[in-house]
Amino acid sequence: MATAPTRPSGGDVRGLVEYVVRGLVDHPEAVRVEQTEGGRVVRVHVAPEDRGKVIGRNGRVIQALRALARVAARGAGGVQVEIAEENRP
Repeated sequence: MATAPTRPSGGDVRGLVEYVVRGLVDHPEAVRVEQTEGGRVVRVHVAPEDRGKVIGRNGRVIQALRALARVAARGAGGVQVEIAEENRP
């Protein structure tokens, strides 16, 4: 059974995305989220077997995650959420 993720602090978009993704996957210890390109891109790394859970059927989960990130980053000029091709340590 997966451990409960730690709640994000304040208006931290990266923390919010990490919190939600850790709650979705079977291997939360493999989740790594990085914010790049001046904070405008949030890249999510998950275990290969968890990619489908983050994407969801017809992309519905990732669309909802992107909507949450947009709302959280509203004052910061927007943000883009990407799923990395592979999880590198």
